[in-house]
Amino acid sequence: MSYKEQLLEKIQNKTAIIGVVGLGYVGLPLAVEKAKAGYKVIGFDIQESKVKMVNEGHNYIGDVVDEELEDLVKRGMLKATTDFSFVKDVDCVAIAVPTPLDKFKQPDVSYIINSTKDVAKYLHKGMLVVLESTTYPGTTEEIVKPILEETGLKCGEDFYLAFSPERVDPGNKYYKTKNTPKVVGGVTKDCTEIAATLYGNVLEGEIFKVSSPKVAEMEKILENTFRHINIGLVNEMAILCKKMGIDVWEVIEAAKTKPYGFMAFYPGPGLGGHCIPLDPFYLTYKAREFDYHTRLIETAGEINDYMPEFVVENAMKLLNMQKKAMNGSKVLLLGVAYKKDIDDYRESPTLKVIEHLEKNGAEVYVDDPYIPHFKHNGKIYETINWQNVIDSADIVIITTDHSCYDYEKIVERAAIVYDTRNATKDVINNREKIHKL
Repeated sequence: MSYKEQLLEKIQNKTAIIGVVGLGYVGLPLAVEKAKAGYKVIGFDIQESKVKMVNEGHNYIGDVVDEELEDLVKRGMLKATTDFSFVKDVDCVAIAVPTPLDKFKQPDVSYIINSTKDVAKYLHKGMLVVLESTTYPGTTEEIVKPILEETGLKCGEDFYLAFSPERVDPGNKYYKTKNTPKVVGGVTKDCTEIAATLYGNVLEGEIFKVSSPKVAEMEKILENTFRHINIGLVNEMAILCKKMGIDVWEVIEAAKTKPYGFMAFYPGPGLGGHCIPLDPFYLTYKAREFDYHTRLIETAGEINDYMPEFVVENAMKLLNMQKKAMNGSKVLLLGVAYKKDIDDYRESPTLKVIEHLEKNGAEVYVDDPYIPHFKHNGKIYETINWQNVIDSADIVIITTDHSCYDYEKIVERAAIVYDTRNATKDVINNREKIHKL
């Protein structure tokens, strides 16, 4: 039997051992789903704290069910380690590590490079490697493949390599790792077939095969660039509507009545999360290689980056209407998570709002029921209960529209409310206190 036939047989009869490198928001749910599907899974991470929690059956990711993780660990279907030598025991490995931007908005692929080198040390014949980390088109073939082939093994013959972009929407009540369609693009047809077979045995969503890793990499960039640009558009509409005295939220509700040709996007205090604020700039970076300037992406980025400052400028105006200065005012922010009902504050616009408020001398308090404390620019912030501060606050700014907030009571007790998420749309009383983005 060829290496391909041997590996496909292991995948089909679920004797293949699966590795997942990176046990974060993408990697841990993926490891859990593979273990639930009947594969023995080894999770790899450089953070000993994460490894310890997984091995104790303690969950730290919102989209993972605590009881499922605990059960899988107890049954020996899932274990975690910081020791990459265990890669020698796996048949398939997925790399799901961070790909942040540096201060110049250029991709930092060091996590991918380091993880690939760790895998390469123990790469063996008949092994599948899948990169899941979002990155610019060409990464799989230009960075990952050469590192793996430095071992003397040849891609498509001795081992198999593919790219399959992660699609994780933290807090989504319906679409999870299990039922979200999966795109797979291999370096060769055999690579694609093997990777698609593995995912098909694990997930319920459709497995969509594309012709190359570059197509799969570009597909993920397109997804999030589409959202990035449309959010930039609606944020610009919000700025203009504010100047014209028009309620942008009412405008969007009216536009939504058109049954075709319109998709609703909503303004806010800025972009957050790991994907939308970052992914389009991977493409901007790569485009320079082809002497092309991605004007639309960068313009949308400028608008979205301006929103935290716009929020603070409007908060200043609202305080001025009360004959108060921002300097010395007590400002209560509701929500630090980048979206409602989750504990993830990566790239949260609230962090930038805090920066601008503090630069202008405000006394800032933050409430978030999902996040007891957070770190930004080297400073540790402790969140508080809004009920302990709201009566003395000069202004309340709703930066995250968590469902658990009692907005009726918040508006009742606040001196003034600046709502950047339209969270108070159903509040009946004291509406004169509410000012929207």
